[in-house]
Order: sequence, then C-alpha cells, then structure tokens
Amino acid sequence: MVASRDELIAFLDDLLDAPGWEDYGPNGLQVWGRDDVELVATGVSAHRELFERAAAAGAGLVLCHHGLFWGGGPMTVGPQLRRRLEALFAADASLAAYHLPLDAHPEVGNNALICEALGLRRGKAFAEVRGRPIGFVGEAAEPLDLAELVNRCRGAFGRDPLVLEGDGRPISAVGVVSGGGGSNLADAARLGLDALVTGEPEEPAMADARETGVVLIAGGHYATETFGVRKLGELLAEHFGVGHEFIAIPNPV
Repeated sequence: MVASRDELIAFLDDLLDAPGWEDYGPNGLQVWGRDDVELVATGVSAHRELFERAAAAGAGLVLCHHGLFWGGGPMTVGPQLRRRLEALFAADASLAAYHLPLDAHPEVGNNALICEALGLRRGKAFAEVRGRPIGFVGEAAEPLDLAELVNRCRGAFGRDPLVLEGDGRPISAVGVVSGGGGSNLADAARLGLDALVTGEPEEPAMADARETGVVLIAGGHYATETFGVRKLGELLAEHFGVGHEFIAIPNPV
C-alpha cells in the first residue's frame, strides 16, 4: 500500500511526543523527498551506505535514530554531507530521525525493548538527559548471577559485551540506558542498583565499577540502539500497510 509521507511523520511525531523534547538535534522530518511512500527503510544512523541501500530497496522514507543534523555541528554542506544528501536526492527519498524520544518511550523505545529482551520487568524511569529520563530500571523476577545476565545481553545484542565487574553481588535491579550511557554508572550506584547495561562506557568506568560494586555491561552503542527504530518501522507497516525493511549495518562501537 501507499501512504502519505506527512501522515507517517505526523503519526510518529505524536507517538513519540517529538516536539516536547529538548534534544541535541531535530526530531522528525529532516529531509523532504517524495510525498507517497510504499516502503520505509529503517536503520540506526544516517549515512551514505544506509541511504544507498535504502534507495536500492525502493524506500520512499528512511527512518533512523541518529539523524544528519546536530546542534553545534557545521552549518555548511561539505563534501561528505553532500554525498550523503545526493544519495537521498537521487532516490527522491525523505529522511526522518528520532533520538531521545526513541530512547525513552515506554513501549517502543530502545530501553523499554531492551528490558523486554533481557527478561526484566520495566520499572521506574532512570538516567535523566536534558531534564527528562530516557532509561529504565529493569527488575529481575529473581536474583541473577553475572554470567546469566551477560548471556542474556549476548543474545539480545548479538555480540559479546564488554563486562566491567563490580563486587559480585546477585543482580536484581539493572539500570538500562542504550547508546552512550556509561556516565550513568554513578546514578546506578546512588540508587542502589546492582548493574548498568548500556552501549558504551567512559574511561573511568572500570575503576568506578570496582569501587561502587556496580557491574557495567556494554553491549555496543549501535547494537543497543537497533530496537526502537526497527519497532517504529514495524508499527508503520502495521498501521498503514506500507512495506518495511530494517537495514543492518553492524558497527563494532
């Protein structure tokens, strides 16, 4: 089926409360292409390979988590950005991106879906960014040992995570923050959590984990942020009858 680009974007903006977020870049439609969309391509980050593969698939809308434009970034179109845009323009495809709203959403967001993938009950909100929480505390039905939680992360993220061990306590409460959430280890310790699951750590994390006793499991920035955007594509397919293709471009970071 064919759907209107503007109808798809209005649905996503409303679902994610996009206008209500103070973010590092614009949420919603970033590049205008053709009005009618038969196929939505989803991916984690906006770059040329994603656009070229989306064009080859016939996508009229590319939907991602990390968009092209960020506050404080260059205000000119240099060679790299030009080549990216040319790939979109050649396909007459639109680009939309949702960042913090897609981390935080309690049903289709990265962190809620990670809790589900790890078999944890989604508890209270956790990890505030720009005045609003984006993560959750995942609660285990019964205490887990570290090996079990690591195994669940391996299955959810499709890779061996980096593990910075704490004090070896049983794990019942887990802070979940996708992407670059390593700095939230201090928040996890302050709240009495047993572990933090995130995408990538910061350099002090090893010492912090040892000193606070809170284990940090880093599954990869990319790998922890495939969940939400894929779910959005599935929702658009369900609600509007458009096709959907998630374009995987694995990233070791």
